[in-house]
Amino acid sequence: MELFEELEWRGLIDNVTSPEVKDVINNEKVTFYIGTDPTADSLHIGHYSSLLMAKRLQQHGHHPIMLVGGATGFIGDPKATGERQMLTPEVLKHNFDALHDQIQKLFGFEMVNNLDWTKDVTIIDFLRDYGKLFNITYMLNKETVKKRLESGISYTEFSYMILQSLDFYTLYKTKNCTLQIGGQDQWGNITSGLELIRKKCGADAKAYGLTMPLITKADGTKFGKSETGTVWLDPEKTSPYDLYQFLFNTEDAKVIEYLKKLTFLTKEEIDALEVSLKEAPHKREAQKALASEVVRDLHGQEALDSALKITNALFRGKLADLDTSERHDAVKNMEKTSCPDNQILEDVLVNTHIASSKREAREWIKGNSISVNGVKVQDVHAIISSKDAYVDGCVIIRRGKKRYYCLELQ
Repeated sequence: MELFEELEWRGLIDNVTSPEVKDVINNEKVTFYIGTDPTADSLHIGHYSSLLMAKRLQQHGHHPIMLVGGATGFIGDPKATGERQMLTPEVLKHNFDALHDQIQKLFGFEMVNNLDWTKDVTIIDFLRDYGKLFNITYMLNKETVKKRLESGISYTEFSYMILQSLDFYTLYKTKNCTLQIGGQDQWGNITSGLELIRKKCGADAKAYGLTMPLITKADGTKFGKSETGTVWLDPEKTSPYDLYQFLFNTEDAKVIEYLKKLTFLTKEEIDALEVSLKEAPHKREAQKALASEVVRDLHGQEALDSALKITNALFRGKLADLDTSERHDAVKNMEKTSCPDNQILEDVLVNTHIASSKREAREWIKGNSISVNGVKVQDVHAIISSKDAYVDGCVIIRRGKKRYYCLELQ
C-alpha cells in the first residue's frame, strides 16, 4: 500500500484540508512541520505518535521540521478547561533547551524556534500586518474558543491562533514548508495558518494541513497518564522499566490501535498479533510486542534488556539478580509503607496490614508464602532491619507469586 493508505490503516489521519494531500504525500517530496510548546522539560508518550508520524514521512523522502514554541510558550494554546498558568522566561528557556536536545537526540530532525521571528515584531506591526487579516467572527467560531466563551478567555490566549498562523506563514516563506501536521484539536489553528498564507501570498498558494486523532484509553480519557503520573520520554523521569510496564498493561481493546500508531511493525506482523490476542489473550503477546518495540525504539536494546530483566526478576521473585540501578527502578513507583526498624517479621506483617492478624502472619510465614528481598523466610521471629535494606532504605516483602510490598524502615 502507498504511504497515505498506510497512514489511514494505522489510524493516523483525522482530517485533511484538501483532497490533494493524498497525492502530495504519496507522490511528492515536501517540507512539513509539527509544533509543540515548551510547557515541560520532556515530551511525554502522548507526543510519540506525532514524532513517529514525522519519521514515517521522512523515511519516504519528506523533510520534517520540529518547531518548539519559544514564543507561543509565553502565551499558551487555549484549552477547554480554562486559562493556562503563565511560565516564567527562565522556566521556558530551560524547557526549550531540554526539548531541543531531546528531539535532536531521538530523531535528529531540523529544529526551529518561533521566538526567532516574533521577538522583534512590535505590537503595531502585529496588529497592522497580521491582526488586520483575521476576522473576529471567524476566530470566535473555532471550536476551542467557542468552548471558552462562557467561562471566559483572555485576549492573550485568544491571540494564540494568530501567532501559530504566523509560524506556518514564516516557514512557508523561508523554508518552502507547505504542510502542517497537528492533533485534531489543532484544526482551527492550522486552517487559520492556511488563510494567512493565502491572504499574504495569493489564493493559489499551495499549502496544506493534516490532523491526527488524539490517542485515548479505552474509557475515553487521555493516553499518557499512569497511576503515578505522566509517562515521559525522558528516561530520567520515566525509566525504561516503568515505560515497559505502562505499555505492557495496555487494555486488550486498545493494544492493536497502539501497535499501529506507536510502532513500525508491518501490517502482517500486527495482523498476526491480533490473531494471538483473540485466540490466546492470556499470553499478552500483543502487549509484549508493543512495550518491547517502543522501549527499544526510544531507549535502545540495552534499556529494553534491563526492563525485561527487572520484569522477570519481579515475576520470579529473583530480586537478588538485579544491580543497584535496576533495583532502584524496580521500587521507584511501588507504593511505599512506613515501618519501624528492627521488628520481627510477624509484627511487620501485621503492623503494615499485609496480614490481618498474627495468626494469619504465622500461617503465611510457616507455609513458605513470604519472601524478604527475594529470599523465602520461615522464621516468624526473623528481624527486619534497615541494615538488610534491598535498596534506598526499603525492604521488599513478597506474598505468594504476585503481591509485593515496599516497606520504608524508619
